[in-house]
Amino acid sequence: MQQPTDTATDHESGEDRKLRLLTFNIQAGTSTARYHHYVTHSWRQVLPHAKRVENLDAIAELVTPFDMVALQEVDSGSLRSGYINQSRYLANHASMPFWCHQSNRKVGTVAYAGNGFLSRFEPDTVEEHRLPGFIPGRGTLLVRFGDGYDGLDVAVVHLALGKRARALQLKFLARELDSSRNLVVIGDFNTQVDTPQVADLCETLALKAPTQGLATYPSWQPQRAIDHILVSETLQVGTAEVLDVAFSDHCPVALEISLPRELRLKKASRPVISVESGPAF
Repeated sequence: MQQPTDTATDHESGEDRKLRLLTFNIQAGTSTARYHHYVTHSWRQVLPHAKRVENLDAIAELVTPFDMVALQEVDSGSLRSGYINQSRYLANHASMPFWCHQSNRKVGTVAYAGNGFLSRFEPDTVEEHRLPGFIPGRGTLLVRFGDGYDGLDVAVVHLALGKRARALQLKFLARELDSSRNLVVIGDFNTQVDTPQVADLCETLALKAPTQGLATYPSWQPQRAIDHILVSETLQVGTAEVLDVAFSDHCPVALEISLPRELRLKKASRPVISVESGPAF
């Protein structure tokens, strides 16, 4: 696969400074091809199996051409994953020099789900925040590049299934994320962007929804558009697409954006790992 170019760091060039973004709920590396697999293959959610490693290797190959990758339902290192942190595994196998991970929901030693972020650019800070909800275990991984108004914030989210909890989480994000900076809110929203709650988020933070209407779930016959990449109105958008792969119960969503000339990113030239936690909003 063709590797991404370095145009995002070329401040002097007149060319578009493009970034390729991807979001993917990987279901801890477990493929699902029919609804009944949630029952018949349920043991795969608690026990390790060889197919999971094959899926992770395929996902690593899939994400290699991208500049920034947001992951949801990625295992932090439990029994089902063979005690492998899947964010680190994918970063290593996709040759991504930066990765970070947020562990959110632990079920004993059996499963430990969270959010992950892989990047070819090194952020200045990484913050880990907890989202409100009736059942604990949802969070936002906030990755920040640069300072001041010319900076870029990438918020990786995995919102609740329930409407009431999801509404609380969207209000929380609308109140706390910084609309004065270039902003990307990316991940599994578990709802469409034309709902009033997501529309309010977009209005408050001056976001647009170039992935609206792109169905991602279920992966074997996508009917629901619930995985999104929302971006500031200051960012130019290019091609948005759903990738037709069967490595999870979700399909990944890809988006190309062009950065303002004032926004400079620092290319990670060596392996950089960050699991830095910040205070709650």
